[in-house]
Amino acid sequence: MDSLSPKIQVARLIRSGRNTHIVDDSGTAPAQVAIYTLSDPRDVRQVRYVGQTRDPRKRFAQHLNTARLWLPDELPWWIARPRLRPLYAWIRELYRDECRLPMMFVIAWTQAHQARTAERLHICEHLGRQLPLLNHEAESPQRLLA
Repeated sequence: MDSLSPKIQVARLIRSGRNTHIVDDSGTAPAQVAIYTLSDPRDVRQVRYVGQTRDPRKRFAQHLNTARLWLPDELPWWIARPRLRPLYAWIRELYRDECRLPMMFVIAWTQAHQARTAERLHICEHLGRQLPLLNHEAESPQRLLA
C-alpha cells in the first residue's frame, strides 16, 4: 500500500495526466489562446465543458486542483462561485470511479481578442448537439447570443 498522503498521490496523478489526458485535436498551429473541451475518458464525444486558456497544461492542472480530489466527499464549500460547483462535482465523481481524470481536447486556437467569441461559438455548437454541458452559460443559452 502506498504510504504517501492522498494530496501527494493526487498531485502525481495530475502531473502524469498532463502528459496523457491533453490532446491537441485542432489540426492547426497553436496561437495565443486554446479553446478546449473536457470529457469523460470513457466517452470522449460526451463533452461536458468548453473553456479557453493560454496554457492548456496549466489549465488542466488548475481544474483538477480546484476540485480538491484529495478531500473527502462533501459539498465543495471551497468553490467561491456556486455556479462552478457542478463542474467540480463532475470531476470529483470521475475521480471516485477508479481515479479517472477528464480528457482535455484542444479543439481550436485563436487570437486573444477573439477568444471569448470563439468559446461562446463552441458552447452554442455543443448545446445544439444536446450535450450536457456544465458551463454556467448552458443554463441560459440565449445570453450567449447577446
